[in-house]
Amino acid sequence: MTKRMPLVLEIKGNSLDDGPGIRSVVFLKGCPLSCQWCHNPESRRPGVEISFDPAACIGCRACMDVCDTSALSMENHWFVDRSRCSLCFKCTRACPSGALARVGKEMTVDEIVKQVLRDLPFFKASDGGVTISGGEPTLSVDFLGQAATALKREGIHVLVETCGQFPFEPFRDRVYPFIDLIYYDIKLMDSEAHKRYCGISNRTILENFSRLYRLSLEGGVRVLPRTPLVPGITDSEENLEAIVRFYRKHHVKKTQLMAYHPLWQEKNARIGLASPTVFPEMDRWMTGERFRQCEKIFLDAGIGIER
Repeated sequence: MTKRMPLVLEIKGNSLDDGPGIRSVVFLKGCPLSCQWCHNPESRRPGVEISFDPAACIGCRACMDVCDTSALSMENHWFVDRSRCSLCFKCTRACPSGALARVGKEMTVDEIVKQVLRDLPFFKASDGGVTISGGEPTLSVDFLGQAATALKREGIHVLVETCGQFPFEPFRDRVYPFIDLIYYDIKLMDSEAHKRYCGISNRTILENFSRLYRLSLEGGVRVLPRTPLVPGITDSEENLEAIVRFYRKHHVKKTQLMAYHPLWQEKNARIGLASPTVFPEMDRWMTGERFRQCEKIFLDAGIGIER
């Protein structure tokens, strides 16, 4: 076992959007980045949290009756005063509608494997498998390596989704030999912009990509770079053309673009976070026309789009 076992946010079965075939996706909590548009904000913090969904609340006040710290109030904008909350989760157990919920739970590698094995027939029928995502799964390289090893032992295709911020040698030695595919996010090429919108420099991310992609060209694990198209931030012509230049330098032939949606703002509210709207377009879904304009920048440069 690892010294620091990450919490599991969710294991989502029957996914068609997180890799080839039908997949089970294991979402782990914790991420070294702090992207302002994070689409899974409940996965950013490594520790356990509590969420509140006002649309599911029936106003029965059962949660308030069992709260020992008076952390719950209809007058509170977030309903939960997290400075008071002791995370005892009595309220989540008392809530009949599921409006209050625990976010994050401990699971061993054996427990994870046992759960995803229920979907083994679907993996075999569709050439699918298991995707390990986050947050950032490489935040605990030892745990990730143990999980990947155990899944490969069962003959399961393993895909890792990563932001690229990890120590390269431990990843290469403990994870890389046991995975089949890497989805690798390239968000911003400018280091200062990356610091501004994601919290840290992109130096390690770009260096790791260069090393992994070189290995893939030599017959190693396939790496598919992906870019989330965030209005006014990552979808600018300047940023996308800089990514194209970086890809051409490294002989990248295919990429994946992810259309923007604003559902993360509702998720932020559930865990008591305000949503920074840097540009007005971030409140709206990305149009098909804008998505095609972004695609064209890559296609015109001879870089294919994987869907």
